[in-house]
Amino acid sequence: MAKAKKAEVVGFEKYIRWFWILFLGGILSIVLFFLLASWGALGKLPDHTQLENPKTNLATEIISSDGKTLAKFYFNDNRTPVPFNELPSHLVEALIATEDARYYEHSGIDGRGTLRAILKPGSGGASTISQQLAKQLLHGEGSTNIFTRIIQKAKEWVIAIRLERQYTKEEIIAQYFNIYDFGNNGDGIRSASNIYFNKEPKDLSIKESAMLVGMFKNSSFYNPIPSRNPVGVKNRRNVVLYQMENYGFISKEVKDSLQKTELDLRFSPQTHRTGTATYFREYLRAFMKDWMNDPKNRKPDGSKYDINSDGLKIYTTIDSRMQKYAELAVARHMPRLQAEFFVQNTPERNKTTPFLDLDNDEIDKLLKTAMRRGERWRLLKKAGKSVKEIEASFYEPTKMTVFKWEKDGRPSEVDTIMKPIDSMRYYKSFLHPGMMSMDPQTGHVKAWVGGMNYRHFQYDHVKQGKRQVGSTFKPFVYATAINQLHMSPCDKLPLAPITIEANKYGNPEPWTPTNDGGDYDGEVTLKKALANSVNTITARLMNKVGPQPVAELAKNLGITSDIPLVPSIALGTPDISVYEMVGAYSAFANQGVYTKPVMITTIVDKNDTVLYQFVPETKDVLSEESAYVTVKLMQGVVESGSGSRLRGKWRANLPMYKEIITGYPYELNNPIAGKTGTTQNQSDGWFMGMVPNLVTGVWVGAEDRAVHFKGISYGQGASMALPIWGMYMKSCYEDETLEVSKADFIKPKDLSIEVDCENYNPDEGDGEEGVSPEDDIPDELEF
Repeated sequence: MAKAKKAEVVGFEKYIRWFWILFLGGILSIVLFFLLASWGALGKLPDHTQLENPKTNLATEIISSDGKTLAKFYFNDNRTPVPFNELPSHLVEALIATEDARYYEHSGIDGRGTLRAILKPGSGGASTISQQLAKQLLHGEGSTNIFTRIIQKAKEWVIAIRLERQYTKEEIIAQYFNIYDFGNNGDGIRSASNIYFNKEPKDLSIKESAMLVGMFKNSSFYNPIPSRNPVGVKNRRNVVLYQMENYGFISKEVKDSLQKTELDLRFSPQTHRTGTATYFREYLRAFMKDWMNDPKNRKPDGSKYDINSDGLKIYTTIDSRMQKYAELAVARHMPRLQAEFFVQNTPERNKTTPFLDLDNDEIDKLLKTAMRRGERWRLLKKAGKSVKEIEASFYEPTKMTVFKWEKDGRPSEVDTIMKPIDSMRYYKSFLHPGMMSMDPQTGHVKAWVGGMNYRHFQYDHVKQGKRQVGSTFKPFVYATAINQLHMSPCDKLPLAPITIEANKYGNPEPWTPTNDGGDYDGEVTLKKALANSVNTITARLMNKVGPQPVAELAKNLGITSDIPLVPSIALGTPDISVYEMVGAYSAFANQGVYTKPVMITTIVDKNDTVLYQFVPETKDVLSEESAYVTVKLMQGVVESGSGSRLRGKWRANLPMYKEIITGYPYELNNPIAGKTGTTQNQSDGWFMGMVPNLVTGVWVGAEDRAVHFKGISYGQGASMALPIWGMYMKSCYEDETLEVSKADFIKPKDLSIEVDCENYNPDEGDGEEGVSPEDDIPDELEF
């Protein structure tokens, strides 16, 4: 009996011993497992340096002069980090209440939450915010393979503990918000708050914060956009609000009221082809490519910067408010102008629509040339198609999406079936704008609109495109004459025809410009002549000074385009960009000093180390007196010439013409200098306008010069381009924070040239003969 009891005791002790062996062995195995994970035996872990500087791709941020983010450059990750102090308290509270209620009580691992998760699977609470950040830093989403996931989990624990040792609690929260992908290009909390609510994180409301925190559960499933899962997101948001009330961050009344509300998204997708300043951004991309390729601009380790992932900040001169006003002016004017163009170019009215002055053979040649330059040709050629096969494909109907102006002026896209050749013809019928605005003293470019819709029309008509400038070139001729001959705006010249004979000034044949309307009687003052674009007067000035000094002045004013040394340049035959013209005109407003246009002030890296800072480039080109007198001449254009409709002076009998011109009540009565321009056959319409601290140029025309208005009423610069300038300036003046000047231009102290014709020497005439004050007519033609 005793032996049996002893055997039972020994057997029980054996079980006890095995229990402790297994228990301690299990503990040691777990400890060894985590040690192996920390030593990297289960897979490489980020070291101390990598945790200090996590390798997350950061978007390059484009920042306006008034501190707004215009856009970002990125490849896959649209991420811009936000420090903890810019996160609203309710956003942090929503995260803690939902994801890790004891966040401030543990050191990376929540023992109670882990134990509960083991004893009660599915109850949650096992993964802390630190562990979730570790997961994002290591591999993003976890593996579905149980053995792989166990290894991942061990590594997450190790990294979570290291993160807690290395960072403050606040820094970990900020990192987690900055690294998470909220979907729809919303990488990080800043992009997400901008995309879903069109605001910065610090401006998020409680319910908006709750929605974004709710997306941490699974942003692919909890996607709030209408086409995905807005109902599920709303339910998830309400769970977050419940948790916030449960842990005392909000009251029950607040929770109940917010749970009844809708998501109230202000979804603003961020892509490279949408948003503000799209054309400027593409100019900036090209600039940055050249800058990064320069061996002088390298990282400390000698490698190149990456615009899509290195988190650079590009501080630009663009003012977000002025950019918005410029884009709104274009968006308001262009649909109206285009609507009238379509009315005038129906197949019934124009058999070769949208082309004028071309026969069918010329049109066929033009379209075939355009075929070979297009993307469709390039792709088919790459696919191995023959020239004959590619050409044939342009005559086969196919599904496509095309750009269209809606009746209310909104841009839209229409799904249709069309022959590619017909779509080419359709797209060539559109008129395009180019617009740039800059401060003449600093050279800072304030607004840049290279077209009307970057998604469909990528060609930039500010710097990339060059077109004939028409009468906007005439001030260069007048300025040369004033500078060389000391002429006054009150000086008079005869309207009679003038011929500059062959071989004079390199002219290959005799040149005899004509005046619109055939008026050649009497004399006219220079001021009236420029106001009404009298060609014979400009030709007489060119005959006095010669083309070379005029071309040299233009070059000194920053115009790099080719200017032939022939007299006909006086009437604006050279092709010049909007960018060049605005820079040149700015010298007139800046007392004769040319300041090269500036678009970028500073570039810094992600640590705010300055990598680039612009150096102003200025040059004295004209005397203060000559610049001022030229400005006074151009003020006549607005006072009594083709720009007078800015004052509210206009006459128009055509219904659509009334809408285009008189539909915009500019009523700008402050001092304005400017010049309209219209080229041969109305292919290009220009308006260059300036006030003392802002110079703005606008061009409007079609891709091909053969596409244009048939008549001058709609085709002149005062109808095509001036309305954009007028609306833009009206908006700028209404925004008093911009401080756009309403003052007069600065008058030189020692002005020796008389600019007030009422005080001009009566022996030299009163300056009015030969020109009627009613010469500002809508059908004025300018070459």
